[in-house]
Amino acid sequence: MAKPRAEHPPADAIRALADGDGRLAVRVTPGARTEALDLADGRLLAKVRAKPEDGKANTAVRELLAAALGIGASHITLLRGATSREKLFRIED
Repeated sequence: MAKPRAEHPPADAIRALADGDGRLAVRVTPGARTEALDLADGRLLAKVRAKPEDGKANTAVRELLAAALGIGASHITLLRGATSREKLFRIED
């Protein structure tokens, strides 16, 4: 059975949350039933299926962000929050 496609807001809405240096704060929920990005109260919330083991959830969030923004995952770098639910990513164009 194919994995359902993740839901996410428009790329422009996600990019609007990034600061002038391309830093984007994300609140992550690992081990979720579905993968999705949501905007709530001016924050980006990411839900991923991956468990927070060996960086798997961080990788899943990077890939989810990349898909939502239409860029490669190599253009997204985790700056802070490797072991936290509150993460800070840099988006490079």
